[in-house]
Amino acid sequence: MPVLGITGGIATGKSSFTRCLTPFLGASSFDADATARDLLANDPQVLNQVRQRFGEEFVAENGVDRARLRERVFESDADRKQLEAILHPMIRERWLAEARSARESKKWLLIDIPLLFENRLESAFDAVVVVACRASTQRARIVSERGLSAEMAERIIAAQENLASKIARAAHVVWSDAPEARLGEQAQLLAEYLQKRFCETL
Repeated sequence: MPVLGITGGIATGKSSFTRCLTPFLGASSFDADATARDLLANDPQVLNQVRQRFGEEFVAENGVDRARLRERVFESDADRKQLEAILHPMIRERWLAEARSARESKKWLLIDIPLLFENRLESAFDAVVVVACRASTQRARIVSERGLSAEMAERIIAAQENLASKIARAAHVVWSDAPEARLGEQAQLLAEYLQKRFCETL
């Protein structure tokens, strides 16, 4: 069955939309951000590489000090790319394995992956969905829901590809400014379209 890439910017509603779409397709899902958090908390290889690259002070008893590391990597493109070089191959290996399994088992798979376009991964997916919202909504969510400063919000947004560019490159665009009920309606409409498009050709 098809493997769908769901992307957008930080706090644009990717995870919420993935949760809405999953039951309509009977799909499984993969969350790249959650996988990154798991690796930073639990993977000995990742902890060792972070310690070697950034210093002992960035590793705490319960894993990487993510707040401290965030401050570091969003001050320096070189440091951010180094962290991505540690994490991204491991994350990619996991979702590619799930994609292979989904195609073999004929089950839909939704992959929530923020840097899909930045890493030129479009060819790995049967379709790409961009979840977008107004810039003001995005910034407000980063501050209120994630507890980050307005300054940090700007740094993170600046490190990602422009949302308008992602919208222009996507096969499907979902708007997440509305209440979650509206997100569910969009999920249902998209699921109906995807089932008609893909299931009739399988």
